[in-house]
Amino acid sequence: MKYKNEIEKYIEDHKQEMIDDIIKLCEINSQKMPYKEGMPFGEGPYKALMAAISMGEGYGFSVKNYDNYVAAIDLNDKEKGLDILAHLDVVPEGEGWTKTEPFKPHIEDGKIYGRGTSDDKGPAVAALYALRALKELNIPLSKNVRLILGTDEECGSECIKHYYKFEKEAPLSFSPDAEYPVVNIEKGKLHGNFVANFEKSTELPRIVSIEAGTKVNVVPPKAKMVIEGLKIDDVKAEADKVSAETGIKFLFDLEPVFEITAMGKNAHGSTPQNGNNAITALLLLISRLKFAKSKQIEILNNLYKLMPHGETDGKSLGIKCSDEKSGELTLAFSLLKVTQDNIDGGFDLRCPICASTKDIMSTLRAKLSAAGVELTNQTMTEPHEVPGDGHFVQTLNKCYEEYTGLKGGAIAIGGLTYVHDIKNGVAFGAIFPGTDTHMHGADEFMVISELVASAKIFAQVIVELCS
Repeated sequence: MKYKNEIEKYIEDHKQEMIDDIIKLCEINSQKMPYKEGMPFGEGPYKALMAAISMGEGYGFSVKNYDNYVAAIDLNDKEKGLDILAHLDVVPEGEGWTKTEPFKPHIEDGKIYGRGTSDDKGPAVAALYALRALKELNIPLSKNVRLILGTDEECGSECIKHYYKFEKEAPLSFSPDAEYPVVNIEKGKLHGNFVANFEKSTELPRIVSIEAGTKVNVVPPKAKMVIEGLKIDDVKAEADKVSAETGIKFLFDLEPVFEITAMGKNAHGSTPQNGNNAITALLLLISRLKFAKSKQIEILNNLYKLMPHGETDGKSLGIKCSDEKSGELTLAFSLLKVTQDNIDGGFDLRCPICASTKDIMSTLRAKLSAAGVELTNQTMTEPHEVPGDGHFVQTLNKCYEEYTGLKGGAIAIGGLTYVHDIKNGVAFGAIFPGTDTHMHGADEFMVISELVASAKIFAQVIVELCS
């Protein structure tokens, strides 16, 4: 491949600088925060964006800031050829970190640990260094490459929607926010919300409140419940049985109120089978405790029947489906807030290409209504597919194979990236096959050698597509 030796040498020579830049970005807590003037997603994402802009300008690139939603770093001033879309915001810290604190990046055994190292600051910097290599090597190109850095991917991608109010898509786009080889299929998505109001019950024993979950696209690692009127020995006896069945630990606190905490394991909402859901385990416990009859308890028991612990395929909701290309439907019960007269819940659903989103919505609405809650969503995001045998995907695979010796291919994921609604958009890297980076979980990391390889691959892709 043309310029391969030059690209490899440049990235190797600048590896430490790339690591240093990743660390700078990962030291910033850039989860979504309250709006401030000039900071549409809060102070953290704004700081990360300013840091990235400073990096780009420091390396001599032209950088355009779109109202502090998005920054665009251009390789040259020629016609649009390729967009690379990455993001600088992160999910919340979560719990259970052992290697380091979430925003204190730490290098150990060839890995960088810290929130954002994998999703998506590490890959974003790898893409920046691909552009930097081509610029400083003076490799001639006939088209522009634009690195687009957003700040709200984890909470709805309002940043990228804002960007496309001003700009058109490039003919080709990829996002280094998934895995290798090429992700040409992204499942459909519904971040479901359901609510119910009912009359407060004064009968004991009763549930005073439940607070559970962190984000709708994260399998909940913790669920807290306050109760009245039950003896701790009786609750512990049932909790021990549920723990034995589910692997969920229960913690108890009697002061100032009787609080029960279910401790599970988080995971990305698109791969709920990798977590251990604290909400569903808590609902299983509720179903076995002798609470007084009430509408609240009736609804919670109904919800558990529809989304039982350990089930992640939507079978009990009547929406289970799968196909060969994109796999099976997944569902995670991820958020739950209960008071004495209200329930507000959320779930993360990802559906394969074969699914009828209209049928899924109508089935969900009917099942949840029968359970005593109302689905507030009207529509869901359709699945996305780019042909796997086209020139674009084949070129990406060729570069991936050349630099890694691994077999390319086209795969499907349950996660959604920035390119989900882009006609010729795919996800490409930066996680290698067989590597579990603990994305969205505790001890998130990125393998340094894989980041270095990604920078080389991205640079070669640009040469092949934009020369």
